[in-house]
Amino acid sequence: MTSNAIHVNRLVALLMPAMFFMMNLTSVLILWFGAVRIDAGAMHVGAMMASLQYAIQILFAVFMVTAVFVMLPRAVALAERINAVLDVVPDVVDPLNVGSGVNVASAFSRTENGESGFSRTIGRVEFQNVTFQYPGAQEPAVSDVSFTALPGEVTAIIGGTGSGKSTLAGLIPRLYDVNAGRLLVDGVDVREMRQAELRARIGYVPQKAVLFTGTVASNIRFGHDEATDDEMRHAASVAQADHFIRTLPDNYGTVINEEATNLSQGQKQLLTIARAFLADPAVLILGEATSSVDTRTEVLIQEAMGRLMKGRTTFVIAHRLSTIRNGDVVLMMAHGRIVEKGTHQALLDAGGRYAELY
Repeated sequence: MTSNAIHVNRLVALLMPAMFFMMNLTSVLILWFGAVRIDAGAMHVGAMMASLQYAIQILFAVFMVTAVFVMLPRAVALAERINAVLDVVPDVVDPLNVGSGVNVASAFSRTENGESGFSRTIGRVEFQNVTFQYPGAQEPAVSDVSFTALPGEVTAIIGGTGSGKSTLAGLIPRLYDVNAGRLLVDGVDVREMRQAELRARIGYVPQKAVLFTGTVASNIRFGHDEATDDEMRHAASVAQADHFIRTLPDNYGTVINEEATNLSQGQKQLLTIARAFLADPAVLILGEATSSVDTRTEVLIQEAMGRLMKGRTTFVIAHRLSTIRNGDVVLMMAHGRIVEKGTHQALLDAGGRYAELY
């Protein structure tokens, strides 16, 4: 495979010089033959120049056809790959027995006051002996994990690289389906819910901020497209983003380019946090959400989170102990398992892995 690629690339590299050599050689021959004919009085200068232009145009067309034939095999291979992606059947699908979704909706209709309605779900999340293994992996990414996260509590998840923190958070919005065990949200297995209904009640702020081409306002409203201007500005203010937004050229109407290069990494992260806050989810997942902001901004965000986490089930994945210290429950993970569980002070007093990390 490597030798074939090297051989093809060498041919392609030689193609362009060969084409120009052939074109220049043809031009020299036409000029030489035309000069001889003109000297003999058998041809006019105009006829020679016309012949030269026609020959160059014909050769250029031939070279373009040659280039097309060089790129055609690559195009066919790429088309096969695109079709292979489009033909992939998703592993995570909506259940067939949900029907009209009444059962799931009723499970989500219990508000914090115990009344019927859709103002906000309770957000109780339970992991029952959950095991998940990526396809082709030799070991499970998450193995036999069991715990319960209650509304109003902050569950902090900490661990080294590859310990399963991000995988654990990805199971909640059902980015993957568990291989064993059950994951319940308000007593309902997530595999028995429609994905849209489940994810509409989950706010997820990933470690890498994801923004879209459009205005600042449209990016914040992505979490709740029917929000009013006052609600959007309030969410931005609580997320500590309103101040820097007002310094932009067009404030909330400033257009974010395709790669969001006109914003700093910290500013992009603040916008994603504002987006999650505007969605007003029952379950909030913060995956290294403050990793790209300075210490002062992190303190302001923590204060804002303290107000907005009230009544929510919150998961915080972070390496900074300043972020985890205020968690109601700290889960220390290693090799896909929960090795320690408790409050920050209790884990320090235990003198285990968490204390060593601290």
